[in-house]
Amino acid sequence: MDVALLRRGKSVFATLSARVGSIGDNRLGGWYSYRASKAALHQIVRTAAIELRRIRPEAACVALHPGTVDTALSARFAKPGLEVQTPDTAAERIITLIGTLTPAASGEFLDQRGRGIAW
Repeated sequence: MDVALLRRGKSVFATLSARVGSIGDNRLGGWYSYRASKAALHQIVRTAAIELRRIRPEAACVALHPGTVDTALSARFAKPGLEVQTPDTAAERIITLIGTLTPAASGEFLDQRGRGIAW
């Protein structure tokens, strides 16, 4: 995959991930393959961010967890107290967050509000 980022000025490479890919935030177990695939994605983001700092210091490379989105996949996991958002709301939050990111965020795993999530 060839990803083009601006040579000068702000650029953001953001990939969608999921909190279940966090090794440090795993309290339930299960979902082995899905968790492993997201953990691998996190390693790619973290490694790419290190290299990106050298060649594009004004760019950021991040993994973003959009929160729980109201889809057929998430419907069975919705429970009282869990914020479930529409796809449009999730997309708006992620787009807004991307607009606020600076190079200092590069290499981070963030939720839809910009809060860090343990790798």
